[in-house]
Amino acid sequence: MPIEFISILLLFIIFFGLLAFGLPVAYSIGISTTITILLNIATMPGLTTVSQRMTTGIDSFALLAIPFFVLAGELMNRGGIANRIINFAKSLIGSLPGGLAYVNILAAMLFGAISGSAVAAASAIGSVMTERMEDEGFPRPFSAALNITSSTTGLLIPPSNVLIVYALASGGAASVAALFIAGYLPGLLVGIALMLVAAYTARKNKYAKGSRVSYGTLFSDFKKAFFSLLMLVIIVGGIVKGVFTATEAAAVAVLYALILGLSYRTISLKDIPSILLSSAKTTAIVMFLICTSMAMSWLFSFESIPQLMTGFLLDTVSNPILIFLLINITLLIVGTFMDMTPAILIFTPIFLPVVTELGMDPVHFGIIMVLNLCIGLCTPPVGTILFVGAGVAKISVSKVIKPLMPFLAAMVLVLILVTFFEEISLWLPSLFGL
Repeated sequence: MPIEFISILLLFIIFFGLLAFGLPVAYSIGISTTITILLNIATMPGLTTVSQRMTTGIDSFALLAIPFFVLAGELMNRGGIANRIINFAKSLIGSLPGGLAYVNILAAMLFGAISGSAVAAASAIGSVMTERMEDEGFPRPFSAALNITSSTTGLLIPPSNVLIVYALASGGAASVAALFIAGYLPGLLVGIALMLVAAYTARKNKYAKGSRVSYGTLFSDFKKAFFSLLMLVIIVGGIVKGVFTATEAAAVAVLYALILGLSYRTISLKDIPSILLSSAKTTAIVMFLICTSMAMSWLFSFESIPQLMTGFLLDTVSNPILIFLLINITLLIVGTFMDMTPAILIFTPIFLPVVTELGMDPVHFGIIMVLNLCIGLCTPPVGTILFVGAGVAKISVSKVIKPLMPFLAAMVLVLILVTFFEEISLWLPSLFGL
């Protein structure tokens, strides 16, 4: 066995061992990487290498977008945006059989896309919709499962922090603008697939439907939600048209969300310090994950793991379809125990050379990877959104698992379609010349 594989095997043994003992993911990544590097490089240079790679890993203009989008999401979460979006969604599709189920999905898609955060969408939409759905006869486990899966669509529909992270991990092979546009159709497909499952379940169990609203009420709710929805157009449209970069767009999002919250009078100046503190905590967690993951990615490069993995897969598995399926299965498994950000930073350098060698576009692979890991966020044992959604609904995770399965199956079906029909990801970017 090559010495490089022995080093990486040791790395993963230490990493999974630390996770098994309950150490946070970022610490597990950092410690396992440091130990493995020290075994390869003399003591002082090894420690210096780790610190340098952690520092340079987050020394990126593109990554400045993350704290700004986190702050914008926090402002919108506190600013009453969720209620306006929910009311508009209810007026639009609430009269269908099982209408509140569709409202939950559509509201989570819209809010997740605007805030760029699945956690924000799950907490903001779930805290409102769970009670409303229970009042109309929907079981809490069902509404929680619906909220959990639909909240992940905001990670595909831009602006999305994880797509920015993938653009960084790809080494410039995929632009942020192209990834943002590419995420629209897959994100909408996931939402439609979830709606189909919800429709079947609602008809089967004869869940209630809301009353049809007048066009006047629909227009009134649209006007109230208009400026919230307009943010999505401004941010993504500005990036695509070259008016500003993703980082500058994030700063615009913060200013826009602040003005919106102050004008709605749902945020006051005295709320700003607590909002900034909450955003800083979230940003610190994300950035620490990124810097330790970048150190691990450098170790992979140092040990030539991407090249070895590419050669190994291409030599042992001749069928490209089998390779794509193998990579998908690996990412699905990884997503069950690893947070999305470190997973992207660690596995992009390993798998991207393989798929590009087989002719897959880096933008297409980025969407596949994010969709894969979205499914992982909804599954135990470390599914972040699973625990947030269950917590918001005030039920145990075990009660959510059964109603969650049909929705996860729908997401996997969309993943297969996106994997083997690249036009789903690449058609829109091609229209914009990206």
